[in-house]
Amino acid sequence: MSDAAAEPVDRRVVVAADAAALTVAAAGHLRRAIAEAGTPAIDWSRVHAAFGDERVVPPDHADSNYAMARAVLFARVPLPSAQIHRVEGERADAAGAADAYAATLSRAFSLAPGAWPVFDVVLLGVGPDGHTASLFPHTPALGVVDRLTAAAMAPAPPTARVTLTYPVLNAAREIVILVNGADKADAVARAFDDGVAVADCPVRGVRPAAGRLTWHLDAAAASNLSDMPRRAGR
Repeated sequence: MSDAAAEPVDRRVVVAADAAALTVAAAGHLRRAIAEAGTPAIDWSRVHAAFGDERVVPPDHADSNYAMARAVLFARVPLPSAQIHRVEGERADAAGAADAYAATLSRAFSLAPGAWPVFDVVLLGVGPDGHTASLFPHTPALGVVDRLTAAAMAPAPPTARVTLTYPVLNAAREIVILVNGADKADAVARAFDDGVAVADCPVRGVRPAAGRLTWHLDAAAASNLSDMPRRAGR
């Protein structure tokens, strides 16, 4: 992804009154997206789950994204374990974990050489520094465009990460970016500013090639926006 500011991107913006209303609106959106993908009643036998990024920690570690997802989702729904495609964060180094995760996704999607996986829906967040997944400002992972995954480095521990790359994120049929809280308001405003370089605010590199992009914000996260197309969440 070039360090230059990207061209304007088409996006839908949904602003909810507070964090609770944001959760309801985003959950409804994800439910509809899954239905459009062919599982209207969420037939978990047909759902696959993967991760946008992960810390290089064991799967039972308090900082593990997999551990969090297992506690709040996987342990509560009948999703077959073979359809959960996690990053092997217990590996010795981020590069090895990234390579192994790329191989996992290639098998799950039966990818031909050089092809990108196409996710039906990708859910992302944004950090106060504008990062998304583990694509942090001014880090080498931003420039990886020839691989599915990359080793990444976070500014705070646990620093070693694995992340999906921009080409994979942008191949998705639908991307939902979920942001709440006043501490994210500046990052959201920079994300919507076409004069800001991708390297300074990496979420600006999320621009699906053919899919839909929707931002779900609460009022606090949207507080620094002005004259932006939006509608109130229900």
